[in-house]
Amino acid sequence: MVAGAPRVFVSHLSGIAVFDPNGEQVGRVRDVVVMMRVGGRPPRVLGLVVEVISRRRIFLPMTRVTGMESGQVITTGVVNMRRFEQRSTETLVLAELLDRRVRLLRREHEHEDGAAEVTGETADEEAGEEATVLDVSMVRLPARRDWEIDKVFVRRGKDGRPQSRVALPWKGSGGRRGGETLTVDWSEVSGFSLREESQGAASLVATFEQLRPADLANVLHHLSPKRRGEVAAVLDDDRLADVLEELPDDDQVEILGRLKEERAADVLEAMDPDDAADLLAELPGDEQERLLMLMQPHEAAGVRRLMSYEERTAGGLMTTEPIVLRPDATVADALARIREPDLPPALAAQVYVCRAPEETPTGKYLGLVHFQRLLRDPPFTLLGSIVDTDLQPLDPQTPLPAVTSFLATYNMVSAPVVDDSGSLLGAVTVDDVLDHLLPEDWREHELHSPADETEREMTEAADGR
Repeated sequence: MVAGAPRVFVSHLSGIAVFDPNGEQVGRVRDVVVMMRVGGRPPRVLGLVVEVISRRRIFLPMTRVTGMESGQVITTGVVNMRRFEQRSTETLVLAELLDRRVRLLRREHEHEDGAAEVTGETADEEAGEEATVLDVSMVRLPARRDWEIDKVFVRRGKDGRPQSRVALPWKGSGGRRGGETLTVDWSEVSGFSLREESQGAASLVATFEQLRPADLANVLHHLSPKRRGEVAAVLDDDRLADVLEELPDDDQVEILGRLKEERAADVLEAMDPDDAADLLAELPGDEQERLLMLMQPHEAAGVRRLMSYEERTAGGLMTTEPIVLRPDATVADALARIREPDLPPALAAQVYVCRAPEETPTGKYLGLVHFQRLLRDPPFTLLGSIVDTDLQPLDPQTPLPAVTSFLATYNMVSAPVVDDSGSLLGAVTVDDVLDHLLPEDWREHELHSPADETEREMTEAADGR
């Protein structure tokens, strides 16, 4: 470690970049692997779980870490690209230790300002006080390349979980909502060796709050089913909905099944209607109906409509929430809708012009206006005067190959779906088409690069496990 930085809090490592000696990025840290030891000895840090560019997770031994400073990890030359598989003797700090309830064994503790507090005459007075783990720190042993866990950052109290964003130690603890926070030695805490039956996940989620939904989904996929359920419990509905859309079907069904039915219905409402319909289709019929009955009627109506179409047709692929505007709306109105931050890029590529009503199924479909056309015309221009009527919309029964050909032929990222009466039902986006063209388990595979085989050959001599 560099001078002035004798200790590294593990949550501070989450997501930071890992570089080789030449400055090339290897990947990003996703967890820290430790081995518990008997007799109250601090756990030994074995290495880091690093997610490389192809989204494969590999193991980086601490013996190959040469620097950990300035928000980055520096490694020695070649690393082993073999996929990380957790062993029974190993523990993942972020996934398994954060939010664990433990017991404090001593009365004297170090506060964040470095001051010590001793309010009892004997250590026994406070033995057994409950606390919740918010973070742990690791140090490099003097004159050695070994690392071990030395400190535990906790929140005191029987229910020590913070009620708002976790105050991680390197960011300062701020107030003391939810209980006093303090840093203690590893030896002053018991309970890490016990199986946690109702472990929270607020601190774990806080370490990954900046991740894109697809990356957080990848994190959840690699957790145990129990831990996945705990993380899902603390994510808000919108965040959980975004993550569920990026998970394999089995994980989606498992997580939804761990939620109370009322909350499961709320999460389904927050999902894109086509993704919610796909997820419900994986459930038994009676369970589908219970959840649909708990959803808001207008939300459930759109999902029911999607479920009435064959899966691999335009109707089964479409979303029922494209941007729909009337012909008397202006370019300025359209640009304002496209600017909505939660709108997927594929849906923001064009707006659909229809007679009232504007909710799908709409009134008569008139045509569409591409985003580039909106940028070329004055803000006061009426959409009805620049609408593109050349492209014929898709019928809801159009099969997947024909949908794919339509998008490819006209270089489109989304296409309108219109019924026999001329009403707009929804829009098919290229990302939903790709979901159905790729193998069913594509989310569980790494993104392979042409250099993968060469990488494997180069790393045969690297450290094994």
